[in-house]
Amino acid sequence: MGWLLCGMTRVCALCVCVCLASICAEGCLMISEVNSDNPKFDTHEFVELFHSSGTRTPLNGYTLVLYNGNGNLAYRVVDLTGHSTDERGFFLIGSRELSPQPAVALPPNSIQNGPDAVALYGPGTSVFEEGDFVRTKGLVDALVYATRRGGDVEGLAGHLTPGSPPFLEDPSLFDEDESIQRCLETEHHWAFRVAPPTPGRANNCTLPAPALARIEELRLGGLVTSRHVELSVATEMGAMALVVFDGQTGAVRKTMDIAGSGQSSLRLLSVSIDTSGTGSTSGAVVLYEGKVADVLSQSLVEPVDAFVFSADPQSLNATLLETLTPGRQPYTLTHGWEDGLSLSRCGVADWSRDSGTFMEAVSTPSLRNHCPWPKICPHDIVIPDGTPPPTLTPWLGTDFLLNEVNSDSPGVAENTEFIEIWHPSGTRTSLEGVWLLLINGQTGRPYKEISLSGFFTDANGYFLIGSNGLEPKPSIPLPPNTVQNGPDAVALYRSQEPPSQQTGTPRLGLLDAVVYRVRGSDKDGWMLTEALTPYQLPLLEDPQALPGDESISRCQGRPNTLSAFRVGPPTPMAKNVCPHPPSPEGLAINEVGGALGPNHTQESMFVELIGPPRTSLDGLVLMVFEGGTREAIPLQGHIGADGLYLLNHTSGTDAVVLCYGVGVCDADSEILDSVIFTDVPLHLKNLPASTGHINPAIRAVADGHISLSRCSCCQHNSPSSWITSSPTPGLPNHCPSPTYSSTIHLCLEPQPLDGQDQAGSNHTNENLEPVSTDCSGEVAVYLEQQCNCGITTLYLQGVNVSCVSGLMYLQGSIPALSEHQRELITHTTSSTHSCMRTGSLALPVGIVLGVLFLLLMGVALFIFLYRRKRPLDYSSMELSEHVEL
Repeated sequence: MGWLLCGMTRVCALCVCVCLASICAEGCLMISEVNSDNPKFDTHEFVELFHSSGTRTPLNGYTLVLYNGNGNLAYRVVDLTGHSTDERGFFLIGSRELSPQPAVALPPNSIQNGPDAVALYGPGTSVFEEGDFVRTKGLVDALVYATRRGGDVEGLAGHLTPGSPPFLEDPSLFDEDESIQRCLETEHHWAFRVAPPTPGRANNCTLPAPALARIEELRLGGLVTSRHVELSVATEMGAMALVVFDGQTGAVRKTMDIAGSGQSSLRLLSVSIDTSGTGSTSGAVVLYEGKVADVLSQSLVEPVDAFVFSADPQSLNATLLETLTPGRQPYTLTHGWEDGLSLSRCGVADWSRDSGTFMEAVSTPSLRNHCPWPKICPHDIVIPDGTPPPTLTPWLGTDFLLNEVNSDSPGVAENTEFIEIWHPSGTRTSLEGVWLLLINGQTGRPYKEISLSGFFTDANGYFLIGSNGLEPKPSIPLPPNTVQNGPDAVALYRSQEPPSQQTGTPRLGLLDAVVYRVRGSDKDGWMLTEALTPYQLPLLEDPQALPGDESISRCQGRPNTLSAFRVGPPTPMAKNVCPHPPSPEGLAINEVGGALGPNHTQESMFVELIGPPRTSLDGLVLMVFEGGTREAIPLQGHIGADGLYLLNHTSGTDAVVLCYGVGVCDADSEILDSVIFTDVPLHLKNLPASTGHINPAIRAVADGHISLSRCSCCQHNSPSSWITSSPTPGLPNHCPSPTYSSTIHLCLEPQPLDGQDQAGSNHTNENLEPVSTDCSGEVAVYLEQQCNCGITTLYLQGVNVSCVSGLMYLQGSIPALSEHQRELITHTTSSTHSCMRTGSLALPVGIVLGVLFLLLMGVALFIFLYRRKRPLDYSSMELSEHVEL
């Protein structure tokens, strides 16, 4: 409660904040703003710190360290002991010419432009010195940044902000200067953004324009005449409906039609409406497109915006919350709100229907919102984009899932009920320590508890529990009518002790849960959803959905997510019948770290996907093969704004396959992409024949971590798209660059590989993919044998290669990863004998032919001259009609 009271405005709660000043002062210190690149001479650089208490706070024990992205070494250390923030909580470190004057003055050009980092360390941290390598112990906050795209900062980002790319201070965004500023996004989530600099004062955290319309301000409680809702409208507005719901019952309390307008500019619209239900401490204010009569006559209408509030979140209707603001928390009202409370949208999140973006603030009808600086600390302050990245998923967390539930089978006996469990590895797996609980929706307590210890799944990862009339026969039979029809739940746990020993609905050790209901019980079972699947609606096994029987089938791999299920025909111990989503375009495997080379560590092993930003990954599975084992990782979330999606793993990798489906990627799955770099075919037998085997050379990469990187987008299953390079998780791949290109003009007569004639055969180099008699493939194999520098067919994309009479003619440029690799390629191409055998025969043959030609011409000339000079004997000539030749 102290945090909430500290967040109230000075006008409404001055006395409370005075009473709780000691609590407010605790707060936290954060990096608020960084300006590392000024126009011209960099004379106005600064780093701004802010203490969330908003008061003068000593900084004893804190250290600010500036890191160089080239080598990850500290180039400046600022000990903050003896300093304090100003009376508003701000502290400036920057150039002497900066206004206002910084507390710690630096010479011009002291803060490097990037790729670099600013890191804040808390009290108790060991002493830093310039030249020290980057540390994580004692880290309080960090920002890894760059002022241009590209650059090599994976080391800094991997240590200081794992899972997030560096933030770009784009100098082209504004005419003058710009800085990187931290702003509250929603609730405890923060984000960095670029805006005009604001040293020593509140950041420029302006809200994005709404797509259609948005709730900007509300006044709850107090006199009815003072209650109002303020809307912002960005486009030409049609008719809209404003509806107020009771938070406990979900009933409609107030409605208002808002007439359309022909104006198309951004504007504020303030309407007076009673925003509280009679005798209710919770409610919702919802904005719909259309008229009230049309909106209320339809059962499913998507709101344009919604705000849900409650003084007691436990009493709030869970269905109402999930329907209006799915996945979001309600706004919790503080004590005394009945006397009047003004709330303004202050979070800069670019989405709507999020009550967490509102703060208590002074009411400003028809004016821009006046938002106080948040009194809360960043939820994840070491992640630059403000929220924990959904792309960073540990693979070791994969465990058993509830795959299919059939609680209501036809007939009175109900002797074909079943519960199917599945392990994402898709292999025979022990169920030791796993429990299955059937939970009553009325009491929230288990009515049956089954220990699965001692059992194993089948070879495909399935395990069946059900009635004895079921086919195939279940491993654990149950009496008919054991599984209740609902509203109830089925939950899966991993625990050493029976989960039923926990008080209330068991939560500790929960692996997965399905909360389901029957028709007409929409409002029941809220205790189960609150405990097992918060903010989600119970599933309905509708007996009218299909002729005959039906079941609730998993079609996505996320645990404790009810939206992952669909109603379909029962498929016990077999693959579920699921609707096939359309294949996303441009989605592919982009990089595999830790696949090759020495020095494997947990940090070096990852898989990175690439695709259009915000592409949904629901329904996709990533299969990882290692030796004879395989593991399925159900994907969730979206491709990031940078077009990348990163997953960590902790074991070696022989192959990676991306496909649609809940189970393994098999012959029936739609394979989107695959990368295979092993010659062991045993565990690859179910993969498509078009999948390429890749064995790239690793000698071109310096000692250390090595990853397999896609450098030609986006040919799926193409071995020629890949090379080996240094790892770049969350960053553009390190690919051959024209910067290090070398020009070649060669005529080659390749030698047979492995003692075989080249013509008409396939050749395989132990470090390269198999190649056919295609000229590019043969040239890549030949050059790689000469230099051992990692050349593949991808390097020859800019080289014209032709084959004539067994000779290979090359002309063009070959890019390289580094200066060292270019030197190896240049040395190899310059020292390679050009058409040695053919060149040694051409000159002698030409000379011989020339001499013979000259001899023939000389004999012909001699005969001609001789016959002309010889006198003719007319006395002996015979008259004839023939001409003497």
